[in-house]
Amino acid sequence: MRVPSLYRRLAAWVYEGLLLFAVCAITGLLFSLATHSTNALTHHTALGIVLFFAIGCYLSWFWSKGQTLAMKTWRIKITNCSGEPISMRRAVVRYVLSWLWFAPPLIGLALTELNKPRLYTVMSGWLVAYILMAWLHPSQQFLHDRLAGTRLMTVE
Repeated sequence: MRVPSLYRRLAAWVYEGLLLFAVCAITGLLFSLATHSTNALTHHTALGIVLFFAIGCYLSWFWSKGQTLAMKTWRIKITNCSGEPISMRRAVVRYVLSWLWFAPPLIGLALTELNKPRLYTVMSGWLVAYILMAWLHPSQQFLHDRLAGTRLMTVE
């Protein structure tokens, strides 16, 4: 097996975002019904925590099985460094580390209170830098995969 192209991985990432939108919508609906929320700002911190765990459960479960629906569509499989399926523990570690995509700009926002246009600029710059780090790295793996000891491979 070989490492999938960066374009294939990014296409799967976009598709995954569409699937996660559905996961978040259903989770948000159930949360609103359970808490009797009448306003989107009611319990917004608790909703954010619930969504973090719902997304984590969805991704970790599918990763521990080898593929999410988006990964199946783009013929990508997740393994450990020796090519074996990953454990649930490693999948959870990968999920937490995958927040490196978004954490630095969000932490910067919290510390500096950037206005929205500057936040979008910083976020876009960080995402481009994160993608370039994978593209320029010899194994072409994203930072969170290297740290978690996982690899994305093309299914033949």
